[in-house]
Amino acid sequence: MSQRQKAIIAAVCIGLIILIDQIVKIYVKTHFFIGESLEVFSWFHIRFVENNGMAFGIELFNKIFLTLFRVVAVGLIGYYLHLIIKKSYSVGYILCVAALLAGAFGNIIDCVFYGVIFDSGHPIATMFPEEGYAPIFYGRVVDMLYFPLIDTYLPSWIPLVGGSHFTFFDPVFNIADAAICVSIFCAVLFERKYLIEDFKEKKEDKEKETEPKTE
Repeated sequence: MSQRQKAIIAAVCIGLIILIDQIVKIYVKTHFFIGESLEVFSWFHIRFVENNGMAFGIELFNKIFLTLFRVVAVGLIGYYLHLIIKKSYSVGYILCVAALLAGAFGNIIDCVFYGVIFDSGHPIATMFPEEGYAPIFYGRVVDMLYFPLIDTYLPSWIPLVGGSHFTFFDPVFNIADAAICVSIFCAVLFERKYLIEDFKEKKEDKEKETEPKTE
């Protein structure tokens, strides 16, 4: 398969993930109120939450740092994708990196633009209001996928936590988060030889740089 064909496949993968991610987010944002939950199956709910942090609602550092970090990360991933296409890596590995790029970019859109193009919601958000709920770069990420695969109370005989409510899997996430996690999982499980090759190349380059020059 030619480099051009691989580039097209990567572009289609990125475009589809971003498109689906944004369609779902915009629909949930404009049809659900914060905290609303729709049970599709007992093990799968649509639950609308927002967060200021990274994947699965984890919050580290301040908002502008996280947004700029995502922007830099997407730039680096995009450059890496360009390199592996030129090096004729497998389509599977290229798709993994493309999905990782798409997932990161999908959440960047929320952080950069959602504060401007949505209002705070009373109780449901309006798109393109006269005034948004936050300045540019300070938008919140929309999450909605919730999989309470196990939802029960722990037996009272269990020390410390007995009698308390237990849910697995508890985090609420979005399609962009899922794309990031699945891409990393598939790369490590099925395409790890390319990760090893890249690591060896970087190690060899570093060793060459540190070798004393002979006159």
